[in-house]
Amino acid sequence: MKRREFIAVAGGVATAWPLLARAQQPSGMRKIGVLSGLSADDPDGKARYATFVQRLQQLGWTDGVNVRIDERWGGGDGNRTRKYAAELVRLDPDVIFAIGSVSVAPLLQATRTIPIVFAIVPDPVGAGFVETLSKPGGNATGFLLFEYGISAKWLELLKEIAPGVTRVAVLRDPAITAGIGQFAVIQSVAPSLGVDVSAINVRDPAEIERALGAVARSSGGGLIVTASAVTTVHRDLIIGLAAQYKLPTIYVTRVFVATGGLMSYGPDFMEEYPRAASYVDRILKGEKPSDLPVQAPTKYNLIINLKTAKVLGLTVSESLLSRADEVIE
Repeated sequence: MKRREFIAVAGGVATAWPLLARAQQPSGMRKIGVLSGLSADDPDGKARYATFVQRLQQLGWTDGVNVRIDERWGGGDGNRTRKYAAELVRLDPDVIFAIGSVSVAPLLQATRTIPIVFAIVPDPVGAGFVETLSKPGGNATGFLLFEYGISAKWLELLKEIAPGVTRVAVLRDPAITAGIGQFAVIQSVAPSLGVDVSAINVRDPAEIERALGAVARSSGGGLIVTASAVTTVHRDLIIGLAAQYKLPTIYVTRVFVATGGLMSYGPDFMEEYPRAASYVDRILKGEKPSDLPVQAPTKYNLIINLKTAKVLGLTVSESLLSRADEVIE
């Protein structure tokens, strides 16, 4: 049967395709699984993933030639991500690249033998993913997003750019350890800055809309959007609501600020993907994840959107501007 005829017939049985493809793959081809908490059509997620594939090619691994890559995208849905984690484990890849805590947790529940390389994961020790950063000890290793201490910096920067803020809502995903840990640090420094903080647990767009509407009903409000797949998937909604309610907001990564957010402070997410590809390469060549230390980011970036600051009626100090790594005008 010709390929296009097969595709037409198989439209209703797409789930059989991975098994057929695996059966047809050349002898000796290695297998990589990829699990992301983002959506498959997320432009930023696709751009980051492209750097992972590009780095693999530079290291000698080309999809369809000497390696097969099976991707799964959770789209910010925890149940879907858990389902895809189980699917990938059943495919028995040589190594799995896991993006975000929401991906790592279900993978480690499904397997303690298949090597896992993770990226964009805060506090993998506290989450139980590894024993220590220097000696991971199990079947997972990778790249640390940040230490929880960075969460205090978010509140300090938000108060600096918007001194009138007295109440700060913290958007977090309570289903991941990182959501709890980030809020705990913010809460611990809030009294010294004269700010009351409260957690907003986010799971879906309706919940985000209700929560931010409530925050906006009283004066002095501000917002911190913590790192999670859920907040990234729904970033356009969050940025739009922050603008609508005139809430000064700080985010973790540049993509929020580039599309209208006020400011961000955190590592360059794009850097983590090529670094993860290098670990995948080393594992495919025989090294064990337990012997590869978890690595921290090399740099944190402060990004400020002056146009958004102007709309919010905020005057950005020269001191803050001089510390910014990028100013969007």
